Amino acid sequence: MESSSARSDAPGTEGGVGSKHAVAVIGGSTAGAEAARVLSSSGIRVVVFEQNLRPYGKVEDGLPRWHTNLRKKEFADIDAKLDHPNVDFVPATRIGRDVSISELLEEWGFDAVILAHGAWRDRPLPIPGIDAYLGRGLIYQNSFIYWFNHYEEPGYQGPRHRVEPGTIVVGGGLASLDVIRVVQFELARAALAERGVEVTIDELNRDGIPKLLERFDLRWEDLGVQSGRLFYRRRIEDMPLVEMPEGATEEVSQRIRKTREKILEKARAECLFEISPLHSPVDMIVEGDRLAGLVFEKTEIVNGSLRSTGELVPVRAPLVISSIGSIPEDLGLAMSGDFYDFRDREHAALACHPNLYGVGNVVTGKGNLVVSRKHAGQIARHVAEQIAGVAGVVKGKPPRTESEMRALAKRVRAAQERVGYHGDYRTWIEASYRRS
Repeated sequence: MESSSARSDAPGTEGGVGSKHAVAVIGGSTAGAEAARVLSSSGIRVVVFEQNLRPYGKVEDGLPRWHTNLRKKEFADIDAKLDHPNVDFVPATRIGRDVSISELLEEWGFDAVILAHGAWRDRPLPIPGIDAYLGRGLIYQNSFIYWFNHYEEPGYQGPRHRVEPGTIVVGGGLASLDVIRVVQFELARAALAERGVEVTIDELNRDGIPKLLERFDLRWEDLGVQSGRLFYRRRIEDMPLVEMPEGATEEVSQRIRKTREKILEKARAECLFEISPLHSPVDMIVEGDRLAGLVFEKTEIVNGSLRSTGELVPVRAPLVISSIGSIPEDLGLAMSGDFYDFRDREHAALACHPNLYGVGNVVTGKGNLVVSRKHAGQIARHVAEQIAGVAGVVKGKPPRTESEMRALAKRVRAAQERVGYHGDYRTWIEASYRRS
């Protein structure tokens, strides 16, 4: 595909599209790229600001490394959407550090700003004071998966973690299944290495632990290793491993619950971890200066609602990994709990500014690529209608003058030049791998 590298001073003439409106998209991964696609195809100039060298976000560093095919597919999809004549890419630019949202809305001349920067902050475990033990018996999911993806690379200088037998994971979604899978793979590799047997993560993921052990006439019990254990506050059938559609009939709901159970059992059969549903963390066990486990409260589901039974279960563990979800960064915007405050939740319009929107994980709180892409497309279409009157749906905003669009283009070029980006998206992506 030919790269859309040629940029002029006037966005209104680039790519043969007479752009008279412009939108800034913060974050270039799955949701941001889809928003850019929808807006640019509507004749709107899109400028994508990305904090990293590459736009791939959690597709690159939030998925465990064995998701090779999925990662390649998502990379190609993002590249195709961002390498477009009506889209400008501004990498290595962090909102709040290099430019503020208020500057984009009030000084640069954007008609709207869309937040698509995902959810990179781990949701804290709901136990007061527990974060004091980070790195001393407690790890959060994002740091753990980043370590797993990169620790074998030459020159790696990031966090170092050691998975111990009996590690426990608190979670319940797809991400927590990835985390407990990593735990089991690391335990299996270490135990086999002590026997002089070297295996790869790819082999473990492809074959599953039982089949791989069979090649060496071994069973898990022969390794003498205590399995990792996943704790979830609800029932297995409630685990959000498959999205439940809004307004689902009882028949559909039952089918999805059964599918969730099958997914969990398949993962257990392949990785041999333990599962403890209906356990909610309420306190910590501390020894010296380390976290030595958690106290769980047993729960029950009554008429669809989660209730406490009052029974406490202390569980000692050498390592606790929290995988209860991720939340957006605090950008100084009005918050409602862990998420941004919305005046119009249906259209993801933030309360603090009439032309500020959110898409993907910053709104849904779900690390599901399909959900993020779908949500971004819906909100981007709404934004396009509001600012450009697409297909005559609404009148839209007054078009920007040529002078205003040229001034915006000049600011965008200066931001790109500041980080050494010269307008050729594909060339930049290739070079970024050599730089990182």
